[in-house]
Amino acid sequence: MKRLLKPLVMSMIVGFVGAGSAMAEDIKLRIASGHPAANTYVNLMQNFFVPEVTKRVAERTKHKVEFVEGYGGSMVKVADTLEGVQSGLIDVGGYCFCFEASNLPLNAFQIMLPFGTMDPEVSVKLARKVYDQVPELSSVFEKKYGQKLLGLIADNGYNLGTTFPWKSVSELKGQKIAGAGLNLKWLEFAGATPVQSSLPEAYTSLQTGVYNGWIMFPSGWVNFKLNEVAKYYTEIGFGSITWHGLTMNSKKFNRLPKDVQKIILEVGREYEAMTGKVNKENYPKQLKQLADLGMTVNKVPPSVQQDWAMSLKGWPQQMATDLDKRGFPGTKTLKIALKEAEALGHKWPVRYEIK
Repeated sequence: MKRLLKPLVMSMIVGFVGAGSAMAEDIKLRIASGHPAANTYVNLMQNFFVPEVTKRVAERTKHKVEFVEGYGGSMVKVADTLEGVQSGLIDVGGYCFCFEASNLPLNAFQIMLPFGTMDPEVSVKLARKVYDQVPELSSVFEKKYGQKLLGLIADNGYNLGTTFPWKSVSELKGQKIAGAGLNLKWLEFAGATPVQSSLPEAYTSLQTGVYNGWIMFPSGWVNFKLNEVAKYYTEIGFGSITWHGLTMNSKKFNRLPKDVQKIILEVGREYEAMTGKVNKENYPKQLKQLADLGMTVNKVPPSVQQDWAMSLKGWPQQMATDLDKRGFPGTKTLKIALKEAEALGHKWPVRYEIK
């Protein structure tokens, strides 16, 4: 009898262990960005991604997800978010690839084609088409930085806000103007003096004369109250650039139950589309808001945009060649981006040629 009981007890123990592995889990995820919730993409992290993942996991699985949120640099700074996700300091991070010029050079491909679409919905669709055809754009996160790309993030269209009025590119010569990452090259080719900066620094820097302008979308001007220190906003139409991303630590993601993984990926793609939709809806409202706040809001004629684009005509080829030499598919990526932008209806003020 004892011999019969022993295998029975063992099988019961194995059964309990197996059942335990399938039991409901309480999952805690730390999500953060160096930018504050005033930024559209961070606002959508807080008010779309987090509640949607939480709700769907509760409705469709036996698990529970709780997010610990940290925005505005409370957990990670703007230039340290990729590393924060990589190290596991945070589990999910939203950040601009503009602060990762050496780590993610290829992912800034839309910046290398200035004066692209000003429609954020088109921008994020374009970016997704390119990512789907250039696997290196996504795989770099997994292979080099231990994280999974959950969603791309579109911005509003980039224009130029300044402390002074201007009507021609020549009037910008010698002026100190801020940007982030590769968009500093737009300024350099136009004869301005580029200054690397980030939005949390913008108000004080404009106020004290560290620089006299910013390449920035209108939401940045509104949300950071830059209208108080720089009264001129000029629509030059550099383009809506998709060069932010929402990523998750790979080890953390792989430890999650499969049904929770599926929901996170699902909401990540919806979040991606939402960044385009919300930015597009907000753009005209924010321009009006700037005008209502007393700013002078102007739009330059196409000839001024063309003048600036002409100064940059050879730059995309330079970037493609440089990326190729460094082992990245630069030429391939920029050629696909040009083709897909035109397939989506965009017409360049100056058609860049990539050989």
